Amino acid sequence: MKRSRSVGASSPLNGIGKQDGDSRRKRKLAEISQALNVTPVDVAVLRRMAISEGGLLTDEIRCKVWPRLLNVPTDILPEKPEEVERENNKDYNQVLLDVQRSLRRFPPGMPDEQREGLQEELIDIILRVLGRNTQLHYYQGYHDIVVTFLLVLGERLATALVEKLSTHHLRDFMDPTMDNTKHILNYLMPIIERVNPEVHDFMQQAEVGTIFALSWLITWFGHVLSDFRHVVRLYDFFLACHPLMPIYFAAVIVQYREDEVLDCECDMASVHHLLSQIPQDLPYETLISRAGDLFVQFPPSELAREAAQQYSQQMAPSTFKDFDLTPEQQRPDTVLRRRRREKQALKGAASGAMVATAQPTAARRFVRLAVMGLTVALGAAALTLVNTALEWVPKLDLHLFP
Repeated sequence: MKRSRSVGASSPLNGIGKQDGDSRRKRKLAEISQALNVTPVDVAVLRRMAISEGGLLTDEIRCKVWPRLLNVPTDILPEKPEEVERENNKDYNQVLLDVQRSLRRFPPGMPDEQREGLQEELIDIILRVLGRNTQLHYYQGYHDIVVTFLLVLGERLATALVEKLSTHHLRDFMDPTMDNTKHILNYLMPIIERVNPEVHDFMQQAEVGTIFALSWLITWFGHVLSDFRHVVRLYDFFLACHPLMPIYFAAVIVQYREDEVLDCECDMASVHHLLSQIPQDLPYETLISRAGDLFVQFPPSELAREAAQQYSQQMAPSTFKDFDLTPEQQRPDTVLRRRRREKQALKGAASGAMVATAQPTAARRFVRLAVMGLTVALGAAALTLVNTALEWVPKLDLHLFP
């Protein structure tokens, strides 16, 4: 697969002309507004918007849509979160250390006083959620997820959404042991094997394992990406999808770096070092599309036999049944499959249209996506992903991070 480092990182719409990009943005804003204003709110459309190219566009929109994606009713939230008792709290010291080390997660140039105030709110959110849910156990990296919600939503909304996320998508990471986390990591190699057997065999020979992707998974890439825009774009995607979607995204990153991996020395240390240093200039929109497409092609149920153990009742994928609150057509898996069918039709139509319209930039982009089995506008993957996610909407102390 030929790669282009020029797409995805700096252009919010991946190379689309400015005029066309502005037009698409306006259409997306109108669709989001309409979906929010109908009764009941059209969550399926919101999921499609979150997954499709460009995501939810602004933090103002995320404040309205993220709660809908997690089925959190904002109208009944208390005006001010309750006070947190820090003294004698078993998690306080570790949380404090991690938050103090999180300076780079705040916008550069933010005044010290403002940042310190947000760090205090970050500590309170974490301790508040853990205090309300004593079955949850803090892990290093959790604060990287919480700070993203805090910066986008503010303390009040962030507390509610983080609590819902912690008891669903992140539930496996918050067990007393890492058994369920290891199980989720075990999905990575079967995906890679189906997508690129050569890379899979090389990694198996190097005995690199999957630990390089641990921080990606348990922080939703928040710890390893330096540009906050890319972080929230991925959060749009993950919130609209199945809890295992971050593993699919990890797999497409490995696939994208195929040449680098195969050029590396075939030993554990070399391959682990290469893969643990994630590039910052990834073509995010292309990889998001590919991850959604792979989810449709190789759903978790197909991979479970190879993932070392069966799902437990406590795992986030099983708790996704709590999200089955809407008609069948709004479920994220239904959306992905529907968009996959649409993709096949679009590919046939687009191939003829591209011959007739000599537009090199658009043509090159379509070819890149077609090679990955996708459509320019996320095609089948987005729509199916959107409609699977509603099925799943809610009813380590390892020193791995610098």
